[in-house]
Amino acid sequence: MINCLCVWLTKLDMSSLVNHSNIMQNIKISSKVDEDAWIELKALAQESHQSVSGVLTEAIREYVRRRRIRPEVLAHLKDSMDENEVLGQLLAK
Repeated sequence: MINCLCVWLTKLDMSSLVNHSNIMQNIKISSKVDEDAWIELKALAQESHQSVSGVLTEAIREYVRRRRIRPEVLAHLKDSMDENEVLGQLLAK
């Protein structure tokens, strides 16, 4: 394990798509990560011609986006599955 990982989070270089007047400040973080995961992250950054900070920022945003499924979306999904249970059973055969 890496004892202390200090990284400056930066925005991805999407200058043609970004309104520069609204750029957020970078923050410094410290965390512990599995050494194998760190090696893979650094390799991915190099392969994709991004900084480690850029890859981390992208990964954090994607993780947060996926984890924030709104409760009403899940309720609609459950309702739909309940309404179509018989059809699902027929299709499974």
